[in-house]
Amino acid sequence: MTVFYLDTSSSYLYSAIVQNDKVIASISKKMDKDLSKMTLPAIAELFEEAHLTPNEVDKILVVNGPGSFTGVRIGVTIAKVYAWSLSKKISVLSSLEAMASSIDHYDYIVPMIDARRGYVFAGIYDQNGTAVMNNQYILKTTLEVAMEQLPGKVCIVTNDTISNDKFPVYPYRPNYERIITRYENLEEIHPHLVSPEYLKRTEAEENRLKNKDE
Repeated sequence: MTVFYLDTSSSYLYSAIVQNDKVIASISKKMDKDLSKMTLPAIAELFEEAHLTPNEVDKILVVNGPGSFTGVRIGVTIAKVYAWSLSKKISVLSSLEAMASSIDHYDYIVPMIDARRGYVFAGIYDQNGTAVMNNQYILKTTLEVAMEQLPGKVCIVTNDTISNDKFPVYPYRPNYERIITRYENLEEIHPHLVSPEYLKRTEAEENRLKNKDE
């Protein structure tokens, strides 16, 4: 099976083409504000490197959040159009699931994304990728209390500038082969039903609701 993987949920572009559980082309690159302009050209280069056409892919696996609101929309939109126009299978996974797949040698992995004002997007996973705590928008101090109660070695993985005095923190480096091995058989979804999973409202939405209540 040939799987196209796409994650634009942060300021990085993470994408790969994995064929029979082996990476044949990949990109992991910080894009910052260029993400919206550079994602499609980068994907085109990825297919050139793999010597494949988009129609030769069997399945699309796209990250649908949480993370950057704009970034998540970019990847989800590209994947939906790709799946719909070429009648490809498509499945979604969370950015936190993908991040948790990058670390070995720990009993529990805590993928963490800075959500500002003392909050993070996070989940807790065991070494097999099973969620011990579901992904959520959570106060960092509350999360740390839960982490302290875990019976084993615990680490944090992130692609943000997050420090912690109690647990080791590792920068996120995607393990594409493991991501695909773990998640290529996720439930397939009709492209029209693929949607972002933000875990919280945008700041504009929160302000609008606050003003409405007042």
